Amino acid sequence: MTPEKSRRPLDLQQRSTLAGEAAAASADVEAALATPADPTAAAFFDVDNTMMQGASIFHLARGLHRRKFFTTREIASAAWKQAYFRIVGVEDPDHVASTRASALSFICGHTVEELQELGEEIFDEAMAHRIWPGTRALAQMHLDEGQRVWLVTAAPIEIAQIIARRLGLTGALGTVAEHVDGVYTGRLVGDMLHGPAKGEAVKALAEREGLDLGACSAYSDSYNDLAMLSLVGGPCAINPDARLRAYARQQGWRVRDYRTGRKAARAGLMAAAVAGAATGAVAAGAAVRRRR
Repeated sequence: MTPEKSRRPLDLQQRSTLAGEAAAASADVEAALATPADPTAAAFFDVDNTMMQGASIFHLARGLHRRKFFTTREIASAAWKQAYFRIVGVEDPDHVASTRASALSFICGHTVEELQELGEEIFDEAMAHRIWPGTRALAQMHLDEGQRVWLVTAAPIEIAQIIARRLGLTGALGTVAEHVDGVYTGRLVGDMLHGPAKGEAVKALAEREGLDLGACSAYSDSYNDLAMLSLVGGPCAINPDARLRAYARQQGWRVRDYRTGRKAARAGLMAAAVAGAATGAVAAGAAVRRRR
């Protein structure tokens, strides 16, 4: 094994930890300032295909595309690459590195305020009606029990916070895009909040907020979120992909499926493809610069 290859796992762990800590530090905690009835328990919800039908990052990208942030060719090319890697399960390290470096670069030069304003518009036009009623009811159940509820998603933290606020939740953890003086640089803080990074974000938030993870719950549709689901005492698979469904049954976890008119196993494969395409859509900024 070459020295370069031996360093890769450590690099990934460092990026995941940095992304998790950045997401926790950027979490919207205004609603958490009041002492909850159950201060040590909380619930963590994935967004894409768990809280919302489809991928929030895709709805965001499509909304920004309509507003001329980038071209159809750019979004389609990156989306296809990510869908392919999700289905085949093989990713070239050089491609991953370049994708990470370019992810969210389409907002380079735009302001945080601008993205927040457009995010509000895009939520109303493309996301609000896609919230799963069943998952929303589960989140409300935790709130009614005096627990805090956070979203945990690979979507930009600004969009994640909008969704959380609109749903009346405590706050959100999301991918953190670097900005200086309120203007995006096109770089990420750490990595995308995906896979191991979600687990790091939840651990960092739990430490800061004094949560007992054994008394907490987590919800996701994806096997990729095992790092988060395995941390808590009450994991639950929502609209699960095939691998997560099988794993959840083996572990005796709760399973809830709110999809209709489709078979879960088939939907699991399609959901993985859509989620990969959505991530690719956001990474489409590889060759994009601010349009004036």
